Amino acid sequence: MARRNRDDDLLMEEDELTAAFLGEEDLVADPQATAQPMANDDWDEDDAQLPGQLAVDVYETRERLVVKARTAGVNKSDLDVSISDNTLTIHGTLSAGTDDNVENYFLQECYWGEFSRSIALPVPVKEEDIEASLKDGVLTISFGKVKQDTVKKIQVL
Repeated sequence: MARRNRDDDLLMEEDELTAAFLGEEDLVADPQATAQPMANDDWDEDDAQLPGQLAVDVYETRERLVVKARTAGVNKSDLDVSISDNTLTIHGTLSAGTDDNVENYFLQECYWGEFSRSIALPVPVKEEDIEASLKDGVLTISFGKVKQDTVKKIQVL
């Protein structure tokens, strides 16, 4: 059996390196194939029915709980924000407008359509003390926190 040089292990062909990370089934035989228009057969109708998920930041200050979400391109009239049982739900629609003249997409990464997110709030909030604003594509929802400074003694029976 031939002995391999120690440096041979460090030198891999590009295809070997790619296969090591992606696996053989993920390799594309022709790199130019990725630049082809998307075929209508590749579109999964079930995926079109799933709403996108909204990314959020949740943090607290001394007095308030704040939820921020990037909603650039969404109109106020296309947002529905509600709270029930300490769970915040944000639902909306992002419209791309109409592109009637498009024959083929070469790349489609932007999500257009419905999105939704429900968040169990990490601390109790006052449902009557809520402020919401949409400014510069950022939805900010601020809640007054319920003060829990008092300790309730529980009698064990």
